Amino acid sequence: MQIGIDSFVAGVTDPTTGVEVTPAERVADLLREVECADAAGVDSFGIGEHHKQGYLDSAPAVLLAAAAARTQRIRLNSAVTVLSADDPVRVFQSYATLDLVSGGRAELVVGRGSSTDAFPLFGHSLADYDALFAEKLDLLLQLLTDDHPHWSGRFRPALTGQGVFPRPFQGRLPVWLGVGGTPQSFVRAGALGLPLMIAIIGGEPRRFAPLVELYREAGRRAGHDPATLRVGLHVFGYVADTDALAADEFFPGWDEMFQQASRERGFPPPTRAQYEATRSPDGAFYIGSVDTVVRKVLRVSEQLGGVDRTTLQMTNTRMEHDRLLRGIELLGSEVKPRVLAAL
Repeated sequence: MQIGIDSFVAGVTDPTTGVEVTPAERVADLLREVECADAAGVDSFGIGEHHKQGYLDSAPAVLLAAAAARTQRIRLNSAVTVLSADDPVRVFQSYATLDLVSGGRAELVVGRGSSTDAFPLFGHSLADYDALFAEKLDLLLQLLTDDHPHWSGRFRPALTGQGVFPRPFQGRLPVWLGVGGTPQSFVRAGALGLPLMIAIIGGEPRRFAPLVELYREAGRRAGHDPATLRVGLHVFGYVADTDALAADEFFPGWDEMFQQASRERGFPPPTRAQYEATRSPDGAFYIGSVDTVVRKVLRVSEQLGGVDRTTLQMTNTRMEHDRLLRGIELLGSEVKPRVLAAL
């Protein structure tokens, strides 16, 4: 199993001083996080995509390229690319270039996006939410193997053999399909033979077991090698020296982010009791000591019939940066070796 980190590069307020970190300082801190993860042995680092105030990840490929120049080994991916609102040709070119910069460490995780800010920004209708994604995914997958594609669709001008360059260092750029909880998305990933990245932000991870089996069955029926049907998880997580310390350090930033999200989407505000329940052994959060997080990684992997990559979303808007770096070190230097030893 691979162990990774995802970041949404949200703005941070220093919990000690109450001063908001400047955007330039926040980006510098992000690059230190990727460097720390690389040094600690973390397998992958993903950067999300948002197009709203308070987030600095509207151009993830640019941030990943900066990280590539400062790291040696860690794989670098989007988390996720909102493909429905983007141009597959430009997405391919950006990540093929990142692949060249990084020496073959780039990956794409593409999805429809749980946040819809990009749709009106780039002139798309939410009424075409799934149709946009299906069409653009079709073109992106063709570009992986065809540098002079012939293609036509509803939402983008046709391609009639124009060259699409550069080509990636790896030959074929790895593409994961990011999904939430809709069965159709799991079936689509399996039928296409794409590795699956499941975003689990609440509830019990074991409830995804039937959907993972649906994915694997769709892949088998389509004739894909079971070895290519990889399963990844994107979860909220944080590691500290004790369970209590991890819970207390992560909660203020989590609470701030989810209070805002609840207001935007008309949901009831989150509570500390909810938070504690969701970081319980059967909950979705991987928040705790090294022992606790190792147990959670192994437990959920067993429940889902095997997980190939677990990525912890560690963005926190109210955490001292040194504490976050400590959590990254623990994840790479202690959690990962113990998970691998147990498996």
